[in-house]
Amino acid sequence: MIKLDILSDPICPWCYIGKAHLDRALSARPDHRLAIEWHPFQLNPDMPPEGMDRREYLETKFGGRDRAVQVYAKIEEAAKAAGLNIDFAAIKRTPNTINAHRLIHWAGLEGRQTAAVSRLFKAYFEDGKDIGDDAVLIDIAKGIGLEKALTERLLASDADRDDIRARDAHARDRGVTGVPTFVVADQHVVPGAQQPELWLQIIDELSEQLNSDA
Repeated sequence: MIKLDILSDPICPWCYIGKAHLDRALSARPDHRLAIEWHPFQLNPDMPPEGMDRREYLETKFGGRDRAVQVYAKIEEAAKAAGLNIDFAAIKRTPNTINAHRLIHWAGLEGRQTAAVSRLFKAYFEDGKDIGDDAVLIDIAKGIGLEKALTERLLASDADRDDIRARDAHARDRGVTGVPTFVVADQHVVPGAQQPELWLQIIDELSEQLNSDA
């Protein structure tokens, strides 16, 4: 197997789009030999724990309503092309994602990491849920087979909080400035929401390389 590390944030629309493109390529190559692992990167590491109003966040980030509308019109177009049903109007708050990243980490310990990432993306972008809310995260954890009581106890604690922040800082120290960022075989960095065709090319080249080394 060849490692594919993905740095992502579950409130990043381009991360959701990038995952959709990758998923399409993986479905077309069911015999692929990629072992996927997700890694934390917070778009807003200084976000208040309770999050903030989404409209206020976007207008502050992009310097006004008109610019925010322009940016998200392009994102919505790309999402539709990727086959996603994003409902931006349903999203009322921009959350702090530290606890969502902790949930992804715990899910990874149980072999359910990608399932957690998928559920978080859907909850936020399609269902308009606040994935900074413990109740939402506990419901997602239950839905992927994690133990409810354990998840409740972990969320109520500081378990792995410092580890998530350290991993985020390590990515920035290595030069990561945005997500999604994909790292193939610990060597090749693929930034951004690349199209399925590029992933098919990468998968085929890796398979050919593995077969020639066998």
